[in-house]
Amino acid sequence: MSNDIEPVGKMIAEAREKKGLSKRELSRIAGISDTELARIESGEREIPNPKTLRKISQCIDVNYNDLMYAAGLGIQVTPLNPFLKDYYAGLRGKQIDDALVNTMGSVENWQTLVDSFKHKLENEKDISEQEKEVMLQTIEDTEYQINTANEIIKLLNSAKMNERRENDKGK
Repeated sequence: MSNDIEPVGKMIAEAREKKGLSKRELSRIAGISDTELARIESGEREIPNPKTLRKISQCIDVNYNDLMYAAGLGIQVTPLNPFLKDYYAGLRGKQIDDALVNTMGSVENWQTLVDSFKHKLENEKDISEQEKEVMLQTIEDTEYQINTANEIIKLLNSAKMNERRENDKGK
């Protein structure tokens, strides 16, 4: 893992402290053991169980996918992930157009899913707690995918502009 990435344990500890929670309080409300949280925060447990990260993320207002990425378990399009930036910035011509169409279509589909789940949560009264939790987690994950895809769209538009400039210089 790159040295530029903040360790997941440090992210959790900082967010926990910002919320004014002790380790014991966070462990209790997240439903995990004090020992497990201490191991994660100290870095002894470098790659925590994703289910544990999900529980913690909900208590400290840190996006689950950000924790997954910090633990080396996820993908993120930020300055922390130059591979994805380089990949999309390196596309040319029809590749850029195809990637834009596909990515924008994905965003549209994901947004429809999110809107549908939000509508269902707001309007249906007979949803079980388990179904509600799954829908909320799906909304969170899908919104993260939408944000990531929007970053990709920015990269693609930038690549398209750069290609136009290069073509104009050559004329």
